[in-house]
Parts: sequence; C-alpha cells; structure tokens
Amino acid sequence: MGAGQSTSLLLLAAEGRLPKLDAAIFADTGWEPRAVYEHLDRIEREVARPAGIPILRVSSGNIRDDALDPGKRFASMPLHILNADNGMGMSRRTGQYKIRPIKIQVRELLGHPYPKRIPKGTFVEQWIGISTDEFHRAKDTDVAYMRNRFPLIDLGLSRADCQRLLRERGFGSTPKSACLGCPYHGNRQWRTLRDTSPEEWADVVEFDAAIRAGNARANADGKPLLGTAFLHRSRVPLDQAPIDHVTAHERAAAQDNLSDAPAEAEAELELGEPDGCSPWSCRSGVPVQDDFDTTA
Repeated sequence: MGAGQSTSLLLLAAEGRLPKLDAAIFADTGWEPRAVYEHLDRIEREVARPAGIPILRVSSGNIRDDALDPGKRFASMPLHILNADNGMGMSRRTGQYKIRPIKIQVRELLGHPYPKRIPKGTFVEQWIGISTDEFHRAKDTDVAYMRNRFPLIDLGLSRADCQRLLRERGFGSTPKSACLGCPYHGNRQWRTLRDTSPEEWADVVEFDAAIRAGNARANADGKPLLGTAFLHRSRVPLDQAPIDHVTAHERAAAQDNLSDAPAEAEAELELGEPDGCSPWSCRSGVPVQDDFDTTA
C-alpha cells in the first residue's frame, strides 16, 4: 500500500464496501518522509488492526544510503540529468526497493518462497490504488503468480472521490508515499519540506549534493554518469532551486512533454507526481531489471 488511493482501498475493505483483504503490503524504501511513517502507524492502529487486516512492512534496504555506497548494486533512482551539451534526460529507476520486496513477500504468503517454482494456476489478486482519472496507468505485473486488480476504477472512484472519502474518515491530511528525495516532487512538496521539516530538508540537500556524479556503484565500476545529476527538475542544486516559483525554462520543458495539456504541465511542476510512487505505475518508466524472479 502507498498513501491516498491505497489508504482509500484499505478503508473501503475495512468498512465492508470491498471484500476483506488478507493483507496489505507497504514497501519501505527506508527513506520515506516522517509523515508517511506516522500515517502508516495510525492507519494500522485505527483501521487495519480492528478490521483484522495485517499490514506487512517489507524492505530491501535504505535507498539513500545504498545510492551513496559503492558496494551496493541496485540503488538506481530516476535523477534529472544535465548533459555536457546542455541536453536534459533522466536516469532509470530500479525495482529493488518497491517491486522486489513485494514479490518476496507474496511468494512467502503463497507458501513458495524464492527460488521455488510456483505451481501453475497459483496466484494472488493484488489490489492497486489507481483511480479513474489515472486508468491509463493500470498495468499488469510481469509474473504469473500476481494478478493486478484496480477496485477504485471498478467502483468508478476518482482521485477527488478518494480525497473526499479520506476527509470524511478523518484522514484528510494523508501524505503521498514517496522517498524524501523523490525527483518527481513538485515545488510545493519541496517548499513544505523546507518550511516545516528542517532536518529532513537538510538531509535531502546533503543527498542532492552527494549524487552530482550519479550512482556510487557505477562510478566505482568505471561507468561514470555522462552528465550531472540533480533532484530538482531545474537541474540546479536543490538549495538553490527555484522552488518558490516556476521558471520560464521549466515551464517550456514541461509543456514540451505535455504539449497537449499545458495546464496539466503547470500543475505538475507545482504539485508534483499526483499519486506518489506506486511500484506498477511510476511515471519514471521501466525499472532497471534485476536478477530476481525473472523466470517465475
């Protein structure tokens, strides 16, 4: 589970408007905002536990620490890259911190832990919190033992419907689930971090400076980044980034990517990725493939 839409799914299941869940899984990157951990504790205490729904917290490590450790293999993040010719791009993400720990937990629940083969026809139905306004992001998994279902779409619920449901149940301040240093944050998220949580802000500023040359493992392997990496889409150091306003350069770049929807581009610059980070619907694209469970 993540935050807003996933919390809505949990509430609907706990109230009996959806079938009871066997479990909810939270994939912890090890570097979530404090508010996300506090929300998870509360939803577990007030909703999941009374309904008899266990929340299983799974993790493959701390993505922040691993990205700075030359001995770690998988810590790839979708960083904003400025190339030597001033061209712009993004590095690719890894499935190590979201998808992989979920697969490991699902195999355990099925009674066939890795590397055992799972019998044909054995699978879990996995609910994904994607609402009607993001239906195009609904995707299948890459393994036969997990079958995705999207109950919010089945119920015809939009993001606004989920937000209303959360407010009515006293969860109107539900935070988005995404790493503290997620490159898909909008300016509002960066400002909130800077203005309300100085310790977390200092942490991401320090990390931003540390990843300028890219992933530590790639550099140690003699495969340096062909460009300069940044957390903010303006591609300047985070503590200097124009998070209090959108620059003309950022606006033009965003509208190039969303040329048919300039208002949507403007909103995303300010508000960031609408749904936070979902393992099977992240806008950062296809994750870097690891060697886990590729044949199951």
